[in-house]
Amino acid sequence: MPRILVIGGGVAGPVTAMALQRAGFEPVVYEAHTPGEEAGSYLTMATNGIDALRAIGADRPVLAAGFPTPVNVLLSTTGRELGRVSNGGTLADGTSAHTIRRPDLHAALRDEAARRGIAFEYGKRLVGAEAGGQGVVASFADGSRAEGALLVGADGIHSPTRRLIDPAAPSPRYVGLVNFGGYTPGMAPDAPGAWRMIFGKRAFFGSVSAPAAGKAAPGPGGSVWFANVPRPATTPAERAATSEADWLAELAELFAGDHGPAASLIAAGHLELAGDNTHDLPRVPHWWRDRMVLVGDAAHAPSPTSGQGASLAAEDAVVLARCLRDLPDVPAALAAYEAARRRRVERIVADAARAGGAKTPGPAGRVLRDLLLPLVFRFLVTERSTAWMYDHHIDWEARATAAARSGQA
Repeated sequence: MPRILVIGGGVAGPVTAMALQRAGFEPVVYEAHTPGEEAGSYLTMATNGIDALRAIGADRPVLAAGFPTPVNVLLSTTGRELGRVSNGGTLADGTSAHTIRRPDLHAALRDEAARRGIAFEYGKRLVGAEAGGQGVVASFADGSRAEGALLVGADGIHSPTRRLIDPAAPSPRYVGLVNFGGYTPGMAPDAPGAWRMIFGKRAFFGSVSAPAAGKAAPGPGGSVWFANVPRPATTPAERAATSEADWLAELAELFAGDHGPAASLIAAGHLELAGDNTHDLPRVPHWWRDRMVLVGDAAHAPSPTSGQGASLAAEDAVVLARCLRDLPDVPAALAAYEAARRRRVERIVADAARAGGAKTPGPAGRVLRDLLLPLVFRFLVTERSTAWMYDHHIDWEARATAAARSGQA
């Protein structure tokens, strides 16, 4: 059984390992950090991501770690409703998008992979890789090495594997927004299930009431929230010098003049993510070389506006495993994987970049946006128009085919 080295133990790594194991390989996951060091607030797993997890029987732990949030409600700074839109579609059995705390998602996926007998090695920071013949040898910062038939870079937007594949690979692009994520216990101004997104005068705010059961809420129920602030990127020095109280005071002041619960939730809440610069990665020219390949944010990172980062990583994992299972050699499999995925993911990254631009207009732009968005959500952004994204299904039992010369699988 060929051994495959999976670099990264966040979302893409464990899912890739489980898909590879199901396809008949022996994956080992190498993670730079130790469990419990994860940071981050909440994210969305859309139905296309849940469906991809379901293809390898890994959806239940993820659903148990979160709570359903099927709807986004868009509001102006005055509280006027601009539109309602699906937050990731609905599967045939009624399952909708779920909101999940990032460390809980990581833990759920790691635990499920470990339950299946997949090995994890921690404190393994990749620093080099040499491919040749029928395998690849990875080198880690602690001086250790590991050998396998293939190395999969599931190591995120700042991927070391991406640079090993192509030293000239592009760096992530700052999209002009600094992200904050928080939680306010005991305050749930709205019924659970709907994210309420406010286009404030100076920043963008989203909140959802979280249930009081399980891991979904770290307390007696309350509100999950985030803020996107248009401003220059923060620096490590600024983050080190700014306390949580300072960040909260700055955020509360930004939303003080807006209708809705933003200022009160911020004042009574705490931060789980502070001063995080938001990046995307529109196009990576080379996804693979020799015996190395990229999945998830390492290959294509949409901004968080898309709600698709984790879901696309799960899709990648399943498609890559099918291609390696069904095609006669590694180059053919990697070419088929890239051909099957590139067009879809780059379209989602581009859509997210356009949506993020609506969060940063000037005064005149805000007026025009608030006039146009009700029409956009009524006629253009509908369940039918977004079905290409959310209804995407990967049939695990279907046989993968080689990439055509045109670049399509």
